[in-house]
Amino acid sequence: MPRPLRPDVAGGVHHVYARGNDRQVIFRDDIDRRIYLATLKREIQRTDWRCLSYSLMENHVHLLLETPKPNLSTGMQRLHGRYAQVHNARHGRVGHLFQGRFGSTQVLTDEQLWTTALYIARNPVVAGLCAAPDEWPWSSYAATVGSNRPSWLDAPRLLSYFGAAGGDGRKRYIAAVAAGQISVPATQGVRPPES
Repeated sequence: MPRPLRPDVAGGVHHVYARGNDRQVIFRDDIDRRIYLATLKREIQRTDWRCLSYSLMENHVHLLLETPKPNLSTGMQRLHGRYAQVHNARHGRVGHLFQGRFGSTQVLTDEQLWTTALYIARNPVVAGLCAAPDEWPWSSYAATVGSNRPSWLDAPRLLSYFGAAGGDGRKRYIAAVAAGQISVPATQGVRPPES
């Protein structure tokens, strides 16, 4: 029996995650991480996704993506399929790299978006990979709050979500990540910032 298709939503925001098969490492070194980010960049350009946040861990990955078109499933299949091919060839291995299909949760409220963004930024600290979120070079946090960011990372978009409830989005994001929680009241739904 075929697996049910994941619902693809135009204009949706998604927390996407994937783990290595049998919890194995999917990023053996910095070259693997650069390859994944280059592959992600190409897929963002191809699909018109907005990458709001990411964190490459050792055996899993988190992405916060906004999909203007209903193409999350096909884009993720290409992204992880291509990365797995390159990874396997580079490391002389065969078989599945990822544990099944990617997981995704549609983000439906502002509170959920803020909580997800904080979770992604703080994940390397919680995992013991660094002492502060800006110390992990394979996360978007430092680029989001700084000025040196890749062109495909839509940090202004993420920060505008944090500023949608009033105030400076960058300051609100930094404070929330430092505190490990958001102090903005929840609203009814995700309000896309003015493009």
